[in-house]
Amino acid sequence: MRTRVLLLICLLAALGVPSLAQEGHPLTGTWSGDWGANASQRNHLTFVLNWDGDKVTGTMNPGPDAVTLANITVDYATWTVRIEGDSKDQAGAPAHFVAEGKLDELGSYHRTLAGTWSQGAAKGNFKMVRD
Repeated sequence: MRTRVLLLICLLAALGVPSLAQEGHPLTGTWSGDWGANASQRNHLTFVLNWDGDKVTGTMNPGPDAVTLANITVDYATWTVRIEGDSKDQAGAPAHFVAEGKLDELGSYHRTLAGTWSQGAAKGNFKMVRD
């Protein structure tokens, strides 16, 4: 009886180990944060990113006004990420944006991505956390 209980405990512990493994590409998931020129003028962001086995694809601000991200590149030597897309500015005019940042805290589930943001003539910084 004691052997069976010990065997059951070992089996349950072994089944729990795979859940501690990394869940896939470090950019895969939902990211939330903001961008802006200063601390008082911020614009909320949500990115949904996915590794398709070949490249990272994604959507910005999912919903009726979602923006498909046009180009996402990763420099794996430095974990620098560049994200480009076409959205609209506050007046509703088309505006190309570029976000370039560094992926930090790779071992954490809540890793961060922060850097510079430019959208049309506006420039600022951004910071996002994976939810």
